[in-house]
Formats: sequence, C-alpha cells, structure tokens
Amino acid sequence: MTIYLTKATGEVIEAHTDRQHAHHDRLHEELSITPCSPRCPIWLLYGIQPLGISSRTTPGHCRSRAHRRTTLGLPGRRVLVSRKWSGKTLTDHRTDRKTFVTQALAAIGIIKPEPDRSRLTWHKVKPGDPAAPPRVHLLMHAISERIRWRAEYDAAILTANLSATPPQAA
Repeated sequence: MTIYLTKATGEVIEAHTDRQHAHHDRLHEELSITPCSPRCPIWLLYGIQPLGISSRTTPGHCRSRAHRRTTLGLPGRRVLVSRKWSGKTLTDHRTDRKTFVTQALAAIGIIKPEPDRSRLTWHKVKPGDPAAPPRVHLLMHAISERIRWRAEYDAAILTANLSATPPQAA
C-alpha cells in the first residue's frame, strides 16, 4: 500500500487517465479499511475493540473524514511512528544515517573530523543584537554547507557504484 500524506488527493493530482482513476479507486478502497484513530469502528474488522464503542457502532463503517474520497488522509495518523515498528527513536535514526554517510565518505577518502562542541554554548539571539550575523548570511551559509555535503555524498555514491560495476570486456 502506498501511504499519502495529503489533505485531499484531488488537491495534488488530478486524474486524467483511466489508470490514474483506477489508482485513486485502489487507494480509497485500501484506506476505507485502514483504521484512522483508536476510536475508528474499522478496528472491529480486525477483531480489535476500539475505544468508545457503543451499541450504535457499525463494524467497518466510520463516518470520519479520513475515509471520504475527497479527504483521504485528513484526520488520523496514516503513518506508523517508527519507534512502534523499529524500536528506534529519531535520535537513533539520525545516528544511523550519520554513520552510513560517514562510512560512504570514508570509502572514497573523505574523512570528516568530529567538531569539538564541548566549548560551545547556545543562546537565543535577541532582536537587534549587533553581534548576531544577518539572517541572510546565516541562511546562505547553511545552504552552501548543504550543497557541499550533498556533492561529497553524491561523489561517494557514484564512486561506490563505479567500483561495484565489473569492468567491461573490449
């Protein structure tokens, strides 16, 4: 199943072909049997008793906007929080990504030393502080740093792909 995080599929994609219409139909069909909240009656289809069940609850029929065609994905969480299925927190994922990128860069000879942050102290910048650099400079520095990082990472991936490709016979 494809997971969409959008308020309405019609806002993002207008179906022009039969294939696109069929995809939208499949998406709606799948989300119509996907519980939208802990109180959703669709849980009854899976043998789970939802919160707040009453005698008027109809199994598999939820009146929430999450199940309407025009508002697929509005309320409710359609994406599982990663710690529920992987046991990892955001910090764990961030550390894993950093380790992967560091290893990819080291494979092509780019060694990034870990900066010494022990002497740094973070303070909020007060409005009008003359010691603070202009916001434009901070943004441009952050953008150039990201571009440099991305170029280094792309070079590492390209080198890894080229070294993994067997030489062509002449």
